Parts: sequence; C-alpha cells; structure tokens
Amino acid sequence: MRLNSRLNKVLLIIVSGFFITNCSSEKTEPANNNQPKGRIVTPESELTFLNKSGQEITNLSISIADLPDERNQGLMDVRTMPQDVGMLFIFDGEAPRSFWMANTPLPLDIMYVNSDSVIVRIYQNTTPFSETSLPSEAPAQFVVETNGGFSLTHGITEGMKIRF
Repeated sequence: MRLNSRLNKVLLIIVSGFFITNCSSEKTEPANNNQPKGRIVTPESELTFLNKSGQEITNLSISIADLPDERNQGLMDVRTMPQDVGMLFIFDGEAPRSFWMANTPLPLDIMYVNSDSVIVRIYQNTTPFSETSLPSEAPAQFVVETNGGFSLTHGITEGMKIRF
C-alpha cells in the first residue's frame, strides 16, 4: 500500500509540473517567416561585358571573391539575387578550372574567362544543387557567375570580353 501511495505522489508531481509548464501565461512570438533566408550578395564593384568589337554590351554589379574562403563559398546558399548582380572569382593565375552547383539553390550562368579577359566557356542555366563538374575546357583566371539566363538575355557569347 505504501508503494502505491508513493507512486501516486510521484505521478501527481509529474502531472502538476507538466500542467504548470504548458499553461504558463508567458507566450513566445512565432518566428518571422518574412525574413529572407540564405546569404545576401553585396555588390562592391562593376563589371562590363564587351562584344568582339570592344563595344559595351551590359554592366553587372559584382561581389568579388578573391580569397580562398570566398572562392570556396561562392554563391552557395544564396536564394535570391537581383538580375543585375553577380560574383567575380579572381584567381592568382590562369589554369584549368572547374565549378559545381553543390549547395547552390539558384540556377546560374557560369562564365570562364582567361587572363586576357576573353570568355572561353559559358554554362547557361546550371542545375541547382548539382554535383556535376563544369570544367572550363580552357585555362581561366576569372569566373563570372550570374543569374541563370543572363548571358542569353544580353547576348553574351564565348569570345567576348569582360572589363572590371
């Protein structure tokens, strides 16, 4: 009988604690779901696309990735980006390059550019989150990433140049 009485007291304490905790007058505010999620790209410079005659085609506000950590992160986890904004990756020298879309939720145009500022390879509307390697197929010192469709919209093709 004593064991049963102790068990009842323990159960009463547990139930009371549960009731007090769940009936507290203190309420928490729901999370604000209107907050943008993911990283934000902050432009710090301008890049110009030039046709083969050297005439300006269009401009792009760019964030610059010239340090190893910045280049490794790139546009990963960026979920929205204005159409006239992109990223310029700057490497120390010209070499074969390869990018992928792992952890990148936006379709991108990836443009490989050699040390003479000539676009040597363009991948249009890449597949978000893909781990497929997208090689430069020619030595490149720079890489420009834009929203998918940017190069098609502005008539940017391989053989054109960039200026920054």
